[in-house]
Order: sequence, then C-alpha cells, then structure tokens
Amino acid sequence: MMRPLFRLFFVIGLVLLTACTASQPRNTENICEIFREKDDWYDASKETQKKWGVPIQIQMAIMHQESRFVADAQPPRPYVLGFIPWFRRSSAYGYPQAQDGTWDWYIKDTGVWGADRDDFDDASDFIGWYCTVSAKKLGISKWDTASQYLAYHEGHGGFKKKSYLKKPWLIKISQKVNRRASTFGKQLASCKEELENDGWFW
Repeated sequence: MMRPLFRLFFVIGLVLLTACTASQPRNTENICEIFREKDDWYDASKETQKKWGVPIQIQMAIMHQESRFVADAQPPRPYVLGFIPWFRRSSAYGYPQAQDGTWDWYIKDTGVWGADRDDFDDASDFIGWYCTVSAKKLGISKWDTASQYLAYHEGHGGFKKKSYLKKPWLIKISQKVNRRASTFGKQLASCKEELENDGWFW
C-alpha cells in the first residue's frame, strides 16, 4: 500500500517542481530578481557567456524581447471569421522564439541533440550560438546589442540586405533591446558577487 502512495506523491512532487521551474519569473524587469528566483539561470547564462562570448545581459535582453521568459511562448493564432482557429504564421517557439528551421540548423551545427526551445539552458546556448554566427558572418560585435537583435530578428540574409531599414518599428525595438541590455548590465553588476557566492539561496 505504501509503495503506490510513495510513487503517487513522487510523481505529484515532480510535476509541481517542473511547473515551478517552467513558470515565468515574477519580475521580468530586474535581472537580479530573475536570477534570485530562477537560481539555475545565472549559471546557464554564465556558461553561455564563457562558451560563446555573448554577455549575459545581451542574452537576457534578447530573450526578454522575444518571449518575456515564457517557456512555451508562441505567436498568436489567427482566427478565420473571428472564431475558427487557423495556422500560426510562424513556427517560432519557446524562450528564444526560434523557428523550426533555425533550431534544426543550431542542433546540426552544435550537435546538441535533444535540445529544447522551452528549456532555458538550451535557449541561452542557442542565443549565444546565433550571435556568434552573426559575428562571424556579418562582422557584428557580440557587444552590439541593437545590431545583434536586428540580425536575430531578420536573419543573416535579411540583415545583409538591410531589410530592417524598411521597418522603422523594428529599429525602435532594437534600440529598446539595447537599452534593456544596458539596464540589465548595471543591475547585474550590483548583484554579481551575491550570485557568484551562491550563499543567498540557502
């Protein structure tokens, strides 16, 4: 009798833990609060910075713009005649809002089979990888948040053709992402020692 009950409580606990981990941070405007709540996210984004050279604040600013840190974020579904659900216009999904083809390219290029767009670690690594490819292909500095975001949004081909010049709204968004990265960077500087020590969690 005890064994089935133990299994039941174990499964319930696992489900609750997963739900908690995948939930959106309560305060998405302060990077210190985000990392305090999601204690493993700092280590993941720091590992991405170490691996790809893309600053933590830039990774987080791009992810904030794309999904507001919602694990299963997707573009809104259009409705025909106002009530019949139709196909989404984009396959963008998860924290990084990566489309199917780009995500497949990332997996093939890096060999990280089994990576998921709704896993923060994988999403952070994807952004680091994509910004690195942008730096190699387009000569964009990994510290140039606005240009990196434009290449992220438009794709490398679109950025080369300067398609963003026909989209004033997108240029404004790239500047917004740049300002957020700057804010995140200042916030991170104020709590980095705390996060590194890791003692606050306990």
